[in-house]
Amino acid sequence: MLTFDDEIITPSTSAADITARLAKPVSSAPVFPASATTAAMPATATETSSTGRVRVEDKRIINCKADVNQLVPFKYKWAWEKYLAACANHWMPQEVNMTADIALWKSDKLSDDERRLIKRNLGFFTTADSLAANNIVLGSYRHITNPECRQFLLRQAFEEAIHTHAYQYIVESLGLDEGEIFNMYHEVPSIRNKDEFLLPYIDVLTNPEFKTGTPETDQALLRSLIVFACIMEGLFFYVGFVQILALGRQNKMTGAAEQYQYILRDESMHLNFGVDLINQIKMENPHLWTPEFREEVRGLMQKGVELEYAYAEDTMPRGILGLNATMFKEYLRFIANRRCQQIGVDILYQGATNPFPWMSEMIDLKKEKNFFETRVTEYQTGGSLSWD
Repeated sequence: MLTFDDEIITPSTSAADITARLAKPVSSAPVFPASATTAAMPATATETSSTGRVRVEDKRIINCKADVNQLVPFKYKWAWEKYLAACANHWMPQEVNMTADIALWKSDKLSDDERRLIKRNLGFFTTADSLAANNIVLGSYRHITNPECRQFLLRQAFEEAIHTHAYQYIVESLGLDEGEIFNMYHEVPSIRNKDEFLLPYIDVLTNPEFKTGTPETDQALLRSLIVFACIMEGLFFYVGFVQILALGRQNKMTGAAEQYQYILRDESMHLNFGVDLINQIKMENPHLWTPEFREEVRGLMQKGVELEYAYAEDTMPRGILGLNATMFKEYLRFIANRRCQQIGVDILYQGATNPFPWMSEMIDLKKEKNFFETRVTEYQTGGSLSWD
């Protein structure tokens, strides 16, 4: 049996009747549900104010009505330059030789404390970079209404995937219990507490119902961007970076340390982009940067220091590698002051100093290694690599 609109067509229905029914005007077009992609797009990304050509002065970081699909003309050249720099520094985990790490892990030359430190590191980072990628793809990207900034965010999301791949590659190479490592963010309090601090600020941006456009929602976006860039990537990663790179400096776990060094370089670029993004939003929306909001940011930063110091104590209950938890307390205070200064907030800890000056070298210096020993730390693709 067939139906046409609300009328039933049976074998006995004449051809003339069917023809007459087909000739009847359709009362209304069928209604299809909006696709998930369309439903998730913010109004500012889909409702452009004009179909004319985009002018530089039309562009804004948030709440822009200009067409987000038109990349040029550039307004924020710093964003495009950071995108190009990130692309030039491409690397893949499997390019790093893990043979020495595997042999060391199977030997008796690592202490129990060193093994605990390595596994705790991997337990945090395996999930952290997944959270970072989800925050970009499902959250930040939707609310940033500038195409050159979005271009960097796309590259950043890919790099977060590479980082997650790198941690998985280390876990697999060492033959670690994947269930133990990948579930630490549920089962180890010092890791779980950091993630639970971050999740509400990620949830704000990834909520499909969230839209910017009011002082309250714009502040919520800015707050989440600050937590993501300055606390998650700019603070929560640094104890782990110091620990694994300190192992590498003692010729231990050199393959893992090499990958962490590439990840540190990537994350430093992510942090610098995030700081520029935050400061540009502040410049374009000065009404958001109230004294009360700045004090709230300082409180969040202080909470971040407390959580990361608790993680340092858990991963390093006794001093090893020439390091101890007290040194990390000073380092985290120094880092927190730096983040506050970068976004224009009063520092929290007067007189804090950096007990790990070699970390600045890891981030800032361009080091060339014997290509047959390992690879160039400042690895770049094809035509971008200079052998001068």
